[in-house]
Order: sequence, then C-alpha cells, then structure tokens
Amino acid sequence: MLQQTQVSRVLIKYPVFISQFSTFKQLARAPLSEILRVWQGMGYNRRALYLKKTADIIVSNHMAILPNDPALLDTLPGIGKATAASIVVFAYNIPTVFIETNIRRVFIHHFFLDKDDVSDKQIELLVAKTLDMVNPREWYWALMDYGSYLGKIGDNPNKKSKHYTIQSQFKGSDRQIRGKIVKLLLEDRKTEKEMIEKLKIDKMRLKSILDSLEKEGFIEKKKDVFILKS
Repeated sequence: MLQQTQVSRVLIKYPVFISQFSTFKQLARAPLSEILRVWQGMGYNRRALYLKKTADIIVSNHMAILPNDPALLDTLPGIGKATAASIVVFAYNIPTVFIETNIRRVFIHHFFLDKDDVSDKQIELLVAKTLDMVNPREWYWALMDYGSYLGKIGDNPNKKSKHYTIQSQFKGSDRQIRGKIVKLLLEDRKTEKEMIEKLKIDKMRLKSILDSLEKEGFIEKKKDVFILKS
C-alpha cells in the first residue's frame, strides 16, 4: 500500500483492508471485485491485483506462510527488490539493506549534499555500514521518520538522487481513466458505448485502455459488455 502512496492515506485504508482480509487464505479466496471495492481510494489498482496473485502463490506454494527470503519475495507479483527486503525487515526483524524515499533523503542530507546524481548503490554501502544488526526494524522506523521530517523542513535532498523523477500529472491521464473504469465496473457491467458516454472519452483511447486492463487480468468481455474478473 505504501508504494507511491502517502502514509496518511494508507493509515485510513490499511485497518479496513486487514479487517476484511486478515489472512492470505481469505485474500486468495476473495473475488477480485470485492478486493477492489475495499481498495477504492488508494489508487494504483494494479497493486490490489498483485496482492491477490501473491496471496494465491503463498497459499498454494508456501502453506499460507509469508517467506522470509528476500530473493524469493522479489519473484512475487508487484514486489521488487526494495519491497522484498523491507518485508523481511518489518515482518521478521532480519537485518537486510533496502532504500526507500525517506531513507534516501537522510543519507543524501548527511553525506551527499555537495554532490549531484547520487546513485542508490552509493547509499546502499552506507546503509549496510550503519544498519542495526540486532533490531533493524526499529532502526528503520526511526530512519524513515527522520527522513519524513527532513522532507517537511527544507528543500528535498532527493533532488540530488540519480533516480529522482517527478510524478506525471494524474488529471486526464490513462491512470486516472483506468481508475474510473474500475469504479464504473464495480457498480455494474458496462458496454463500450456506455463507458464512452460516462467518461467522455475518445473511442480509440478507451479501447486501448480496456485492452490493457483485459491483458492484465482486471476485466473480461462477455458478448458486448465488460465486467470485472472474479
């Protein structure tokens, strides 16, 4: 949930989501439409689809127990290297090196303020040297809180990162339209014509987005209507 989403929004949605799907088995069994309904308001619906697929794999291949191997976690849908390492740290308190935006901000602020194009590889070396090997979970909590604080008091040190990017505008983007399509289909099945009228969108653009959603496993077409996959 925290991938590309502010903590304040996650704090609202996380308890609701966990109360609805408190185990991997519950999440794996739940229809995608039900998961997306609870997910509404978070954006990036692809993450909800990945969560369901990941739950399916953990139930089928790992006896419904979350693996503690970052290399294995990295192979699961929607989980990259950094997320895999952070899961191992926060779920199992195993010392593992990872970087996210707040951690990056702290190390650039203290070690690279006079540099530009700072790579994550440079920062990882310092994270590894300073990592608390006894209680890494608490150390990362403090580090991330400190990074969040630094982001509020001055110019963002992350602008000096080689990996710094400005998020593209959401309004009018395909990402916004994808979200609107999912929301429409949560209400009821829709024809292409009905979606064009509701969304005020060009037919070819809608078709392209629908094709993407279908390929990704979000929706399916039955005769002349589109529905969310179960």
